[in-house]
Amino acid sequence: AVRGRCADVRLSALSLCPQFVGSDEELQRRLAETILQEKKDFNINIHLATSLPLPSERDHLRPRIDLVVFMIDIKSKYSLKNVETSLAYVDASYFLGKVCFLVTGVGRKNDCSIETNAVCKLGEAYCSPVLFCELELEGVRVATAQRLVRMLGICAGHIPGVSALSFVSLMRKSNDD
Repeated sequence: AVRGRCADVRLSALSLCPQFVGSDEELQRRLAETILQEKKDFNINIHLATSLPLPSERDHLRPRIDLVVFMIDIKSKYSLKNVETSLAYVDASYFLGKVCFLVTGVGRKNDCSIETNAVCKLGEAYCSPVLFCELELEGVRVATAQRLVRMLGICAGHIPGVSALSFVSLMRKSNDD
C-alpha cells in the first residue's frame, strides 16, 4: 500500500487500516462489511481481533494501524474485561486521538450487564471518545460506519485542517457540555 509520502499521491491509492478489538466477532464482521460498502476516497483494510496482543509471527506483514476501535457489548461483563485487558498492549501514542470505544447493544437497556458510567470513565481515563450504538439496527449500523470512516480519515491525517488529537479534543468538549 502507498503510504502517501509523495505530495501528488491520490487518496484513492491509499489503504487506511482500522483495527477492531472485541469479543463479538459477528458484530465486528457486520460492521466491517457496512464500512466497506460506504463511499470513500480511500481504500480500507479492516483488521479484526477478539483481543490484544496480536500474534507476533505476522508483525512484519502487518500494515500501520490508523485507528483502534474497542468494541464493548453492554450486556457482557466479559466484553468489558477483555477490552480492559487488551488496552495494556496499545502503544501510548495511539491515545493521542487514534483510539475509540464503541459500545454496542445500547438499545436493550433491560439486558445491560455493564454500567454506561463505567465505559465513560474508561474513555476519560484513556482520553478517547466513547460512541454508543445499536449495531443490530441497519440504519444505526450505517450511521456508525459513516462516522467511523470519517474518524479513520481524520486519524490517518487525510482530512485537511483536522488532526486526530484536535478531533478528539472537540469530541470531548461536546461530550462535557
